Formats: sequence, structure tokens, C-alpha cells
Amino acid sequence: MVKHIYLLSIFLLFSFPTQSTELIETLKKIKPSVVAIGISNPTASPRIRLIGSGFVVSPGNRVVTNYHVVAAPLDESLLEQYVVLSGQGTVFKVHPVQKQRNKPAFDLALLTIAERLPALSVSSEPMLAEGSSIAFTGFPITQVLGLYPATHSGIIAAQTPIAIPAVNARELQAAMLRQLDKPYLVYQLDAVAYPGNSGSPLYRPDNGEVIGIINQVYIKSSREAVLSDPSGISYAIPSRHLLDLMQQPD
Repeated sequence: MVKHIYLLSIFLLFSFPTQSTELIETLKKIKPSVVAIGISNPTASPRIRLIGSGFVVSPGNRVVTNYHVVAAPLDESLLEQYVVLSGQGTVFKVHPVQKQRNKPAFDLALLTIAERLPALSVSSEPMLAEGSSIAFTGFPITQVLGLYPATHSGIIAAQTPIAIPAVNARELQAAMLRQLDKPYLVYQLDAVAYPGNSGSPLYRPDNGEVIGIINQVYIKSSREAVLSDPSGISYAIPSRHLLDLMQQPD
């Protein structure tokens, strides 16, 4: 019995530091590509309201986020516009969104900006197996915590069918209603996501390849309790649906 405990201790000693070291190295290339999404209003205070996360993909001037993050119509009379914020802390740059392409049935949006930023590689492989290690980086509770990208890790708990929630009943478009009849597989994660994490890249800790996009978290009781009593269950859209959107002609 003592020998078994000793061997287990040796296994834990050498396995966990390796995984941690991999993620530390991977984050060096992930973080420059993770951005925040906001709404700019020159007459408001603050002038930019942060609403979600995103990440840069090839060729560097395209940003991925969730459709529900950028679905709300803007008030043109107030000069509102969607913007992308690169950088972190108090050192950041604001990039106006020039073009927006949506895929509501898969809760995806592809935004175009003028400047090119470091891009992440998006996986074209089949869905990762249950039990695989994952990580995601984004801006949880951004309005409170600010532009400081945070990383969460866990495993793929399940591949499960899911329907995309609409912000309100008016957004249940015909294409979305058809999708509800044919739910597709998404990643269910044993990892904690928070408001603001929508649009964060889900990636492999060993090489940083994007395998999905965080898009929602399971709420146990009320939306207000998601911070104090998180369920620890989050969901992500598989990357193959993003590749389909990226390959569509302009």
C-alpha cells in the first residue's frame, strides 16, 4: 500500500508540472491574439462599453466572436459602433469594425478591422475526445476587471447537442428555428466561464490550436448568481463551424 502511494506521488509530481509548463508557453502566443469587443459611443461615459471577448484569425484583420455579442442594433443617432480593443490594461488600441459577417445558427460572427494583428490557428480536425484537456482565454466580467485577459482550464466533459439561445423572441429568425429542429454537437466543458467570456477562443493547451469558441455557461439559479455560485459547466461551438464561416467569400 505504501509503495502504491509512493508511485502515485511520483506520477503526480511529474505529470502536472509538464501540463502547466505547456500552457505557460502556449499563452505567450495566445494572449496577443485575444481581444475585447465593445460598443463605442462618443457621447456616453465611459465612451466604450465592453460586451465580450474575441480572437484574431487569418489573415490578421478578422476577429471572431459570438453572434449574440454583436447582435443588438446600434443607435446611429448617437454615433454608436462596434469596436475591437487590442492590448491589455491601460495600454490598448481601439479598432472600429468595418464589416460584419454573421452565422446566427451557430452563434458566430466574423468582424473585419483595418489593422492586422497576430492570428491564431483554427483546427480543422474532428471534435476532440471527451476527457481532453482544454483552456480558454478572454475577458470575464470586463466592465469590472478591465482589460486583463484571464485563462481558465479544464476538460471536455461531453459532446452534447444544444440549441442556441436568442437574446429575445424577435431574434428567433427562420434559419435559427430550423436549427432548433436539428441540434448539433457542441463541447460541454468542465470549466468555469463568466459573463464577458463569450467569444473567447477554446484551444489545446499543448499547441494553442483553436478548437472552439466559448458561447454560454449553464446557470443554476439566476443570472445574478452566476458570479457567486457558478455551475462550472460551460459550452463552446466547435471550430469546424467557424472554418465554414471564414471560407465564405466576401
